[in-house]
Amino acid sequence: MISSNDFRPGVSIELDGAVWRVVEFLHVKPGKGSAFVRTKLKNVQSGSVMERTFRAGETVPQANLDKSVMQHTYKEGDQLVFMDMETYEESRLNANQIGDSVKFLKEGMEASVIRWGEQVLGVELPMSVTLEVIQTDPGLKGDTATGGTKPAIVETGAQVMVPLFITVGERVKVDTRTGSYLGRE
Repeated sequence: MISSNDFRPGVSIELDGAVWRVVEFLHVKPGKGSAFVRTKLKNVQSGSVMERTFRAGETVPQANLDKSVMQHTYKEGDQLVFMDMETYEESRLNANQIGDSVKFLKEGMEASVIRWGEQVLGVELPMSVTLEVIQTDPGLKGDTATGGTKPAIVETGAQVMVPLFITVGERVKVDTRTGSYLGRE
C-alpha cells in the first residue's frame, strides 16, 4: 500500500483492476476543510488518462511491477522475440506492447521488459543507442555543425534528423525517448 501523500510522477498504483502511473500530482491544503491530492493518472495498458482526487493520507495498492533484462534476438512476422538472459526462455511481444521505441530496437540489443503479473506492460530501451546511417542526402562543402539538419534513415528503419555533415555509413547516437540526434560515435 502507498499513501496519497507519497505520490510522485512515475509511481505505479492499482485502481479498478488496472495499473495506473502518476503523471502529475498537486497536494492542496484549502483554508477550510481537509487536505487532498489532485492527480493525473495514465493507464499503463491502454494509455488513457484520467484525473482523480484522493484524500490526504488515503492509501491505495501499489502496483508490483517486475523488470527483467531481456535480449531482442530476432523478429518473426509481426512478433519480436526476446530471450531472458538468466533463464534463456523466449518471450514473444508485438510492436504495440513495446510502443514507439520499437523503431530503435535492433537484434542483439538488451532491454528491460516490464511485467505486471504475467502481463507485459512495456519495454524500456537504454537511454541512447548507436545506429548506422543507411540513407541520407550527401553532405556539401561548407556544411557546418551549427547549420541546419536533414533527415537520415538509420539501420532500424527509423528517421532521425541529423546535422548536414553526417554521411551514409556513419554511426550516430540517438536518444530513444525523443528520437533526437545526440552525436557521432
